[in-house]
Amino acid sequence: MSSLNIEITTPALLFPAISLLLLAYTNRFLTTGQLIRGLSANARDGKVPKASKQIRNLKKRVSLIKAMQIYGVLSLILCTISMFLIFLEQNFAGELLFGISLVAMTLSLFIALYEISISVNAINYELEGIKRYSKAHNKKEKKSIEEEIEEEEELNS
Repeated sequence: MSSLNIEITTPALLFPAISLLLLAYTNRFLTTGQLIRGLSANARDGKVPKASKQIRNLKKRVSLIKAMQIYGVLSLILCTISMFLIFLEQNFAGELLFGISLVAMTLSLFIALYEISISVNAINYELEGIKRYSKAHNKKEKKSIEEEIEEEEELNS
């Protein structure tokens, strides 16, 4: 089996990418946490009629974000150990761990893609709800305006 002869700087190239990914994952986690807190507050006030679908969706997203973060952190740890092993001239072990760190990062990215698709579907579902509500609201408002006009006409006659 031939060695790839990876230099110590090669795994170091992943550090900025992994750091940015972890920051993005943390932001997704915080945003999802805010959605959950808002839903919880609305549920306590009795303002959430059909929350079971939202709750399932948010639970799934939280577990996916957790997995994204775990694989991202694992990738960073393995990358760091890889650099250390290459520094100690344990090239084969360092290259192997670097390869595993790339796999961990790739898993993290695939999970992120899946979580994003779930998030987009949830937003589209909410938009459909707004569309339905606004149509019903517009019909009620239109009917209310027509009734006011009829009442004014009756008063004027």
